[in-house]
Amino acid sequence: MIISVTEPSITNKQTNQWFVYIIECCDNTLYTGITNNLDNRIKTHNQGKGAKYTRARRPVTLKYYEIASDKSSASKREIAIKKLSRNQKIKLINN
Repeated sequence: MIISVTEPSITNKQTNQWFVYIIECCDNTLYTGITNNLDNRIKTHNQGKGAKYTRARRPVTLKYYEIASDKSSASKREIAIKKLSRNQKIKLINN
C-alpha cells in the first residue's frame, strides 16, 4: 500500500514505515530514492554523505514523498518513478 503525500515536511523517527522521495539538487536535477528515516536521509544528502549523485549537487531540497508500508513496496515505487520522464516527475510533484 502506498499513500501519496505532496507536503514536503515530515518528521519521523526510524520506524517500519518506508518513504519514496524526490529531491531537487542545486543544478535543478531530480533524484529519487527510498529510506525509512526521511529527515535523516535529507540531512545525509546535504552533508555530502548520501548518494554519489547528490554529493556534488548540494544543497538538495525535498520536493515530494510517498509513504510505503514496507521496503519492497517502496523499492517497486522507486523503480516506477525513476522510469518517468522529468516532465512526468514534475507533474507528480505538483499534483
